[in-house]
Amino acid sequence: MKIATFNTQNLFHRDKSLLEKPFRKNLTDWINELDTLMLQASKSLSQQDRIKELSFLIGFEKPSPRPYAVLRRKAGFLYMKGLSHSLENKAGDITNWNGWIELQTVPIHPKSTDHKAKVIADVNPDILLLQEIEDRASFEDFNQLILPKYDCKPYTQSFVVQGNDMNSLEMGIAFRQGYDLEAIRTHSINETINDAGKNLIEYEIRTPSNEKIWLLNVYLCKTKKDHNKSHETRKYQVQKIAEVYQELIAEGKTNIIIAGTFNTPSYCDSLAPLLQNTDLKDITKHLSFEVDTDQGTDASYFRLGGYRMGVNIKQKDYMLFSPPLFKKMKDSGLNRKAMWPEKKSQWSIYNSVSKKNMAASQHPLIWGKVEI
Repeated sequence: MKIATFNTQNLFHRDKSLLEKPFRKNLTDWINELDTLMLQASKSLSQQDRIKELSFLIGFEKPSPRPYAVLRRKAGFLYMKGLSHSLENKAGDITNWNGWIELQTVPIHPKSTDHKAKVIADVNPDILLLQEIEDRASFEDFNQLILPKYDCKPYTQSFVVQGNDMNSLEMGIAFRQGYDLEAIRTHSINETINDAGKNLIEYEIRTPSNEKIWLLNVYLCKTKKDHNKSHETRKYQVQKIAEVYQELIAEGKTNIIIAGTFNTPSYCDSLAPLLQNTDLKDITKHLSFEVDTDQGTDASYFRLGGYRMGVNIKQKDYMLFSPPLFKKMKDSGLNRKAMWPEKKSQWSIYNSVSKKNMAASQHPLIWGKVEI
């Protein structure tokens, strides 16, 4: 059985609130300055000129004449309506409605979508765990239309569980034929009900050999401006996950995998309840773990927070195995061939990844193969 986890950072379209902001601190300063000037009752000529400059820098003077769009979800293609404005303002026959929606998402570069498929096809797992996908409809388009382009058969089953944050960062799973999903359970790992965080998703799966495994799909709190609060939130989530793991062990369930996006490196204290206080084993520590190492001097370098020597990307994605499954590990690895190196070409990437926006994701795909 080969299992993989992959944070795709969406398949076809991504919420614009998640995109990297241009100019970073400068943009924030410009917005604050503009807000201050606009609140003044009277403005001098120089202040008026400055408002014009700031409007240009922020982008207010570059509005689209077509601020609304019709978004056809099929394979994520985006079709803009023409300049002849529609008078339809509500859905009559919803099946044929051609109305207006405000564009909250931006389309992902088609090459990026292709590279997501290529990474998955190269590993070709039997069970595929996904984080940050739009919805099941988008995944099925990806599954049926994009994966076959790389000689990868579509998965026969797929499930997507929606989170609470309403920005299309859902969690999903897909199976090859012969694997049966017997149960899905969600565990609240957030301090308050209806928190913006993700629930822990537990899958109970029967393999073709009639064995059972319990797979926990994880997406932890990202580090935000308030680092201390982010740390506390993440540590609370990790403690709850550790409790679920210990409960499964107490019930005699030994074939357990915890995988997904933890959003912080392994030395972070917030991960201690799982990485230090349980017997779970990190797949990257297995002798079979293989990955194309960095090139040049970085090949012998071990970055703090990196996966291992010569794999110096900061670890945010994990696959943890219970000891009985870890002993059955036959092969494992990490595919980062569609990741864009931030500073220089530190590792081997696909020739077709020629620009940053063509990269599959900022996350690698991690996989393991066990005999079960």
